[in-house]
Amino acid sequence: MNDVQNQKDIRNVEIQKVGVKDVEIPLNIQRKLDNDEFEMCLVYAKAKMSVSLPKEYKGTHMSRFIEVLNEERKKNLVGVDIKKMLETLKQRLNSDSAYAKFDFKYFIKKEAPKSRLQSLMCYDCSFEGIYEKENYTFYLGAKVPITTLCPCSKEISKYGAHNQRALVKVKISYDDDKHIWLEDLIKTIEQSGSSELYSLLKREDEKKVTETAYENPKFVEDVLRDIVIKLEQNEIINSFEVEIEAQESIHNHNAWAYQTFKRK
Repeated sequence: MNDVQNQKDIRNVEIQKVGVKDVEIPLNIQRKLDNDEFEMCLVYAKAKMSVSLPKEYKGTHMSRFIEVLNEERKKNLVGVDIKKMLETLKQRLNSDSAYAKFDFKYFIKKEAPKSRLQSLMCYDCSFEGIYEKENYTFYLGAKVPITTLCPCSKEISKYGAHNQRALVKVKISYDDDKHIWLEDLIKTIEQSGSSELYSLLKREDEKKVTETAYENPKFVEDVLRDIVIKLEQNEIINSFEVEIEAQESIHNHNAWAYQTFKRK
């Protein structure tokens, strides 16, 4: 049969990324246990994959993305194996660069601060890999909800202070021979807010969480700076991107802060 994708294109436009997205797959990843050991767990993920397309070619071969993904998934795909998958994509599709991202829901067991009742917290997380020519970069991402309590409101109000739920988005990169657990990254973010969030709270827990936030007021700037300092101190991390958005409870707008870092 005629291979239309390999036909010559005369428009002289190289495409930076072309591929497939929203590919639904089961993904095997490592979960950290309390004793610093790990176990494999299965998560539901959506994959986005692409390669660069030289200007000479009319199109890429979409089926090859799925073929490579299925081959690698059978090998118990985890974050560091994305590198091998991207190497294979570059070879099979004759491309200089390849990209893949896996978005998934990750559940962590949390204990309420007073009742000690356990429940599951859900976090949106991601594995992401970019392979350009001979340079490979891996990114670990997480979106973590926290509570912030306004220092200004506490200072000027006769009663109480307004608080809000904020969402912190963090993406870090490190060498593929190193490892950072999702559990540790999420805990770093949670400990930087006025208070952590929980799925299950009894009355004594709600009292504790409310008082903790009141005793630890923070602007989005405070949260961002605390996270930046902690991530910079982790010598494994080569670069990071941090974004925080607080859903303001007394304003018709949100508070927002953003920072990037790359180790020299």
